[in-house]
Amino acid sequence: MPHTASVETSTPPGPPPLSAAARRSVLGASGVAALGGFLFGYDTGIISSALLFIAPEFGLSDGMQQVTVASLLLGAIVGVLGAGAVTDAAGRRRTLLVGAAVFAVGAVASALAPGVEVLIVARVLLGLAIGTASLTVPAYIAEIAPARSRGRLVSLNQLMITVGIFVSYLVGYLFDDGEGWRWMLGLGLLPALAMFAGVLRLAESPRWLLDRGRRDEARAALLRTRTPEAADAELAEIEALSAAETRTSYRDLLRPAMRPAVILGVVVAATNQLVGVNAVIYYAPTMLKQAGFGSSAAILSSLGIGLVNMCLTFVALLLVDRVGRRPLLLGGTSVVVLALVLLGALYLMGDDGRPVSGGLLVAGLCLYIAAFAPSLGLAIWLINSEIFPTAVRGKASSFGNVTHWGLDFAISLTVLTTINALTPTGLFWIYGLFGLLGVVYLHRKLPETKGRSLEDISASLRG
Repeated sequence: MPHTASVETSTPPGPPPLSAAARRSVLGASGVAALGGFLFGYDTGIISSALLFIAPEFGLSDGMQQVTVASLLLGAIVGVLGAGAVTDAAGRRRTLLVGAAVFAVGAVASALAPGVEVLIVARVLLGLAIGTASLTVPAYIAEIAPARSRGRLVSLNQLMITVGIFVSYLVGYLFDDGEGWRWMLGLGLLPALAMFAGVLRLAESPRWLLDRGRRDEARAALLRTRTPEAADAELAEIEALSAAETRTSYRDLLRPAMRPAVILGVVVAATNQLVGVNAVIYYAPTMLKQAGFGSSAAILSSLGIGLVNMCLTFVALLLVDRVGRRPLLLGGTSVVVLALVLLGALYLMGDDGRPVSGGLLVAGLCLYIAAFAPSLGLAIWLINSEIFPTAVRGKASSFGNVTHWGLDFAISLTVLTTINALTPTGLFWIYGLFGLLGVVYLHRKLPETKGRSLEDISASLRG
């Protein structure tokens, strides 16, 4: 019988509010971990500006530009495939440390690249770190956060991604000259070093420690952000569910009990990518330049798009634990579909592959990203961090993450050639169709997870 999600109409009373010191502790730990999100956003976004100068310097065709962009995503796929097992075996904290170190090496190698071949290898390294961070950061934050503020804290990762993208556009504008692209890529070293130093001071996830039988350490970690009574109650809840679980392999995750949650995580990730967000993030300056903007104007317009992305994500951060996941995701994705239809129409009314108006194109892209940021932008990392049991969260989340990065790789590798083959109108309308299918599925299957414990959510999604 198909599993149909029910929508929560009320939120059960939660534990007492945290003390000011505990709030600072959990927010600080979440912020340090979310530097991985900043690096994710910066290293994915900076190529859009740098590519305007790398392409002529290295003599890159459209195909090689796509390969240069997509090489990072190939590394991300490998990173996610490895990180699922590594983060479950070695722990969230150690995995974050390794990711920060790889971010630093990749940034330096990118900035010093003498040719496109070295640049591609360096971007594969960055992709390994991004794939690792995209899985580990939300899982770590979800496991240290109290249920009443988990949505906001996990979504801090997405906010930091958008901040990273915005900063990458700003840096691109400031270094708008032929050799400036090396500074654009190399400045990623600074947040990578800050993340490494910060993670050294973090405690391990209490849920991971408890799953490894290290109860005293788990309780000590919880006491950083909970009262003794709340810590003991949470430990008891985690232990009760863990007692019914056995070690799970990837094959076990496809069995009927886990299948509904795995499919939901994959669909959220697929919809996130199939509406074409990274076609906009990676190629917005290129698209705007083709629409008649100069290089500086194209990057400046992209900066505005990045600002909208960051601001709407911040607004969603304030709303996600009040309004809930379902209204934001379903309402925002519906507007994304509408924006894609309008963008396609702008090109249909234009000629020579240009929109009818460059200003309307920027406005349409801003509407698109304003709807995407608080919906699918938040949902992929938040939903995939909430719906799986602790013992398998790393492995199970990797299904959605691999879907995300695999589709991101395919889209980034084909955007320019698809535009040439189908016109921009065809491209945007295909993305709109995928978004509509995603809305229909998620309306039927997505449960409301606001205010519920991770253990309660994962138990409710058992087939």
